[in-house]
Amino acid sequence: MTTMDKITEEIAHFIGLFHTTVEEARQRDAYPDFTYYTQKDYLHTDSFVPSSFDAPYEFLGFDPDVPYKAPAYVRPVEHPSFVSWQHHPPIPVVRDDSEYFPPEQPQEVLPGARLGQTFAMPPIEPPGSVVNYILQAASLSDDDSFNVGGSHLVFNPDPIDDAALLKAADDVLSSAPIGHPEMPGSSAELIDVINSVADQLKALVVVSGGPMETFVEQSTVIEGVYVNGELVEDAPKLEDYFSFEDEEDTENPAGEDPDEDNAAGGDADEDDGPPPNVVISEDGTITIDNSVELVAGDNTVVNQAVVKNLWTGATVTAVVGDHVEINAIVQTNAIWDTDSITSAIGGWNSEDSPNELFNVATFERTDPLEKNAGDQAVADGFPSAWVVTEIQGDLLITNWLEQYVFMTDNDVGVLSSSGVTTSVIAGDNTSVNQTSIFELGFSFDLIIIGGSLYDANIIHQTNVLFDNDVVGAVSGFETTGQGSIGSSGNLLWNQAHIYNIGGADRFGELPSAYLDAANDMAAGGSDLSKGVLTDPAFAGLSGLRVLYISGDFLNIQYIKQTNIVGDSDQIALAMNALDPQADATWTVSTGANALINNAAILDFDSFGHTYVGGQQYSEETLFQAELISHQPELLTGDPDTLVNEAVVFLDDSMLDGEFEEPGVTPAEQDDGHYQNDGLQHVLG
Repeated sequence: MTTMDKITEEIAHFIGLFHTTVEEARQRDAYPDFTYYTQKDYLHTDSFVPSSFDAPYEFLGFDPDVPYKAPAYVRPVEHPSFVSWQHHPPIPVVRDDSEYFPPEQPQEVLPGARLGQTFAMPPIEPPGSVVNYILQAASLSDDDSFNVGGSHLVFNPDPIDDAALLKAADDVLSSAPIGHPEMPGSSAELIDVINSVADQLKALVVVSGGPMETFVEQSTVIEGVYVNGELVEDAPKLEDYFSFEDEEDTENPAGEDPDEDNAAGGDADEDDGPPPNVVISEDGTITIDNSVELVAGDNTVVNQAVVKNLWTGATVTAVVGDHVEINAIVQTNAIWDTDSITSAIGGWNSEDSPNELFNVATFERTDPLEKNAGDQAVADGFPSAWVVTEIQGDLLITNWLEQYVFMTDNDVGVLSSSGVTTSVIAGDNTSVNQTSIFELGFSFDLIIIGGSLYDANIIHQTNVLFDNDVVGAVSGFETTGQGSIGSSGNLLWNQAHIYNIGGADRFGELPSAYLDAANDMAAGGSDLSKGVLTDPAFAGLSGLRVLYISGDFLNIQYIKQTNIVGDSDQIALAMNALDPQADATWTVSTGANALINNAAILDFDSFGHTYVGGQQYSEETLFQAELISHQPELLTGDPDTLVNEAVVFLDDSMLDGEFEEPGVTPAEQDDGHYQNDGLQHVLG
């Protein structure tokens, strides 16, 4: 073995590495030349043959209804068939002059009939029943008690009894024409409910001279928009009367960034929170915003429901039994708003706007037959094949929805100014029930019902509000600053919309051909006679999709929405016991509640005609009622007298806890700058 010294070995390694790199470079340089001069005998070298191309048709754009007719069908003339070895003459071919075109050929002239074959449509699945029972209930009690401002007073008025609110709500609900139907648990109970509602609406009589103003409209068909009993062109919009956005969001609409405005003005470091209540003058003087704010109302309750029923329907519906259709909207607004406000604040601005009560109802109907007024010509052909799917028993499409909101916000409190910024939020509650149902299912060309068809769309909406406020002044109360008070400005809003797909005049007497088909299917058959297949409604169809229901077809959409709110506040205005502040700015709000019901039903009845073998009954009803009460009479007295009778002035023994008179709760000691009332109010 030959050995090399260290230096020689390193040189040899370097030369070998350099040699390898050079060889790689040579290979890369030679490879393109090598591939270029390689023989390409394996490649296809046929000469280029141009092809003729012609586009005789002009592109006209998208046409969703391009009629297509297959070329005339050529069929052989019938010849007897013999099983033998003898040679038969060739079968002559003739042109078919029939008015039908495949696959619209009647069954007796189809190729399958001539050649001993069969022509069948693919099977279809029947729709299943859809039943939804939904109950949404929200309950909130926000009865606050507070004492702010260092008045050293205890205010113990008689508490507000919710029994009066519940009694009034029960009376309002009992006056509705359809009452309170129970949730049906079977097909028989569902039919009883529909028949009971129909009987109650038939017996509806308008009673004049009562405390409630009512409007009733009944007819086979009602169309249009009704607002508080008047037919109008357009329905009012809720956003024109109420906004779910905060005032800050309204002041800064979408697309405007307050941070950019601050940056442009050099105040980018300023906080985005509430405006400061302290002003520091150039000489170092600190001034605190001396104000008192109370929000004891501003409650919002909402029930919203949307039901879209497109589960099943047909071009032709044949009912062997009866057909009952009911569309009804029942709306009631009731308010008790009797306020008793002290004359000691007669110099304050009144921010009261009138209470607004809206009953908005819309009946709308679309008739598919109007869009396809002319039946297709007979030359288009009639169906020659059909497929039948069957439901043994009843088919139910039921959406039963009930929404309830019960809220009480009966606040009791004493307000005084202690020279600082005081804000008490004893209301501003929100409660919402919301449901949306969308049922999209199956469509057929023909539905045959062996029993009866019941179709009902009912919306029942009720708002009940108690807003009886007492704002009184304790002896010695005075104010020289600016002030504002609002005790009304409530909104009661009912809005309902029933939209039907299917003409009101689509009904006709059941033809004998459809009755024979129903009897045949009831006996287990599936035949359709020529009288059914040649119905003009089926012109142009190649085959029929048929649904047979042996029992009843029950279709009911029921929405009931109820809001019950009690907002009766009792407020005592007093002075600070140690340092009266008469120049404070006051803002008192005990109203501005919003009770909102919004419901809509979209119901698919039929794409075309409905034939009825029994009785046919259709009725649409609109009931709108409004009650504005000025009870109770108690609140018509002097509010100062009512307040002073319930106020107790505390002395030192009471502050030491030695006062134990029944029914009176001693107030905790405070220094006028901190109040421990458990209300979580904000003091600056």
